[in-house]
Amino acid sequence: MTVHLEVAEGVGTLRLDRPPMNALDVATQDRLKELAEEITRREDVRAVVIFGGEKVFAAGADIKEMQAMDHTAMVLRARALQDSFTAVARIPKPVVAAVTGYALGGGCELALCADFRIAGENAKLGQPEILLGLIPGAGGTQRLARLIGPSRAKDLIFTGRQVKADEALALGLVDRVVPAAEVYEQAHAWAAKLAKGPAIALRAAKEAVDTGLETDIDTGLAVERNWFAGLFATEDRERGMRSFVEDGPGKAKFL
Repeated sequence: MTVHLEVAEGVGTLRLDRPPMNALDVATQDRLKELAEEITRREDVRAVVIFGGEKVFAAGADIKEMQAMDHTAMVLRARALQDSFTAVARIPKPVVAAVTGYALGGGCELALCADFRIAGENAKLGQPEILLGLIPGAGGTQRLARLIGPSRAKDLIFTGRQVKADEALALGLVDRVVPAAEVYEQAHAWAAKLAKGPAIALRAAKEAVDTGLETDIDTGLAVERNWFAGLFATEDRERGMRSFVEDGPGKAKFL
């Protein structure tokens, strides 16, 4: 398998494993979708790390595989390509991408599906599809523009240029830059902390934010309002408030 799922203490690690560059071929895309759907169902997975290894996150699509595809083949494949990444983006749990080395094309698009991105000092990110006479096809034109704004996204997409970790941080493309050797450790620590939080409230927060970015503010506020009120029916809300009153803030245990 080109993608593995390892689960420990509430954290699921989605590990890309297709040496040397973790090229995202059709089989890898399908496997990502399969595992994302499994993670969504599994109650023992409460937060997720996406990791490509110490040297590279994912250098993009498998260009040789794509070169052999004609228009008809890609018309049939393009929806499945997007669906595999959307399945990752819609995991209703906190997801962090641990980015080392190259995260280009589909690799950058996969990182965009996470809620948070921790990059190593050796990271290089970009959407170089324009250099192939193409545009991003796995969500890059949409998720990148929503994350860093349309003009910055167009700069990266129009030029196909790669940005190093420091510029990616300045653009808002990544959220934290750390030594390359510490990327997975810090990403796992972020996920492990949230894995101890109230699972339903975290799901609600993620859905409310993501829905709000995709719709008008009135619809977003309705989603927020419904989740907010609905959480009053949960055991976690009861436990959290009781702990606050009895022990002070920040001491509730939700597991």
